[in-house]
Amino acid sequence: MTPAPDQLVLRRPDDWHVHLRDDVMLEQVLPATARQFARAIVMPNLRPPVTTVDAAIAYRQRIEAALPEGMSFTPLMTAYLTDDISPDELELGHREGVFTAAKLYPANATTNSAAGVSDLACITAVLERMQAIDMPLLIHGEVTDPDTDIFDREAVFIERHLIPLRRQFPQLRVVFEHITTEQAAQFVADGDPLMAATITPHHLHINRNAMFAGGLRSDFFCLPVAKRERHRLALRRAAMSGDKRFFLGTDSAPHARPGKETSCGCAGIFNAPHALESYALAFSQDDKLDRLEAFASLHGPAFYGLPVNEGVVTLQREDELVPDVVNGLVPFHAGETLPWRLQPCT
Repeated sequence: MTPAPDQLVLRRPDDWHVHLRDDVMLEQVLPATARQFARAIVMPNLRPPVTTVDAAIAYRQRIEAALPEGMSFTPLMTAYLTDDISPDELELGHREGVFTAAKLYPANATTNSAAGVSDLACITAVLERMQAIDMPLLIHGEVTDPDTDIFDREAVFIERHLIPLRRQFPQLRVVFEHITTEQAAQFVADGDPLMAATITPHHLHINRNAMFAGGLRSDFFCLPVAKRERHRLALRRAAMSGDKRFFLGTDSAPHARPGKETSCGCAGIFNAPHALESYALAFSQDDKLDRLEAFASLHGPAFYGLPVNEGVVTLQREDELVPDVVNGLVPFHAGETLPWRLQPCT
């Protein structure tokens, strides 16, 4: 294995999938994302969800107002697709630079997704319009029927929905969000340049055993859930392959302790505080640090047709103890010592 350098200087990265929440929690979690990432695709699953141009503008303004002084960060807004959302509203938002993309949540697939799409047939006109205007579709790719095992829901979604979708809309730009399976990685790798995927730091580090190590570990419960070890290894190979269709998306999804530690706990891992250090650890473990910058900073902008960021970030090879709690929230890697420390952005 090649010895790791003492310092990594990377073009400033972007987070292509993050949950910033709203109100007090927005203020708690936004600095962790903004200290690392120049831009982020902000998920729209608020209560109520972001389904209109006006709602997206208002949410963007709240994010900008919550940004600490001296930090530079651009939120990229998304529309939450529903069965009856207007194609005209999406086109208006995209044309005016409000909506960067639209997010497809199968109804009841994850947090605040009850208003999501019940059947892809309901949004045929929407997808036709998005294809025509080259507006990216971001997909939470899981089926929700109770007869499908939770560990199989992503793979079944590919066969049941994603393959037909790609056939029906071959020019639609699609991001398969937070993939968790060997099947998903292979589907993207075998696809065309309009099909991409985000990969989280936690799915590079944990398999499903993490949720049950020594007891029920709610802080490792997320959706899609972590899978078997062979899937984790497949995700590592995809992320570190150099393929431009795989890029960084943390899916950082914070929940307050009462929401995580309850009889029906919330799904989500708050990985924003040390996301870049976590990715660096994974890439260094597989001797692929030379491919981290492309995954974190170059592939995403290329897919979205956006310029690469001008600034840089520096990771110093220096031990850093991840605190047990950050602003009242338990972060990913809590209590662990990471071998990288992020220096202030320049």
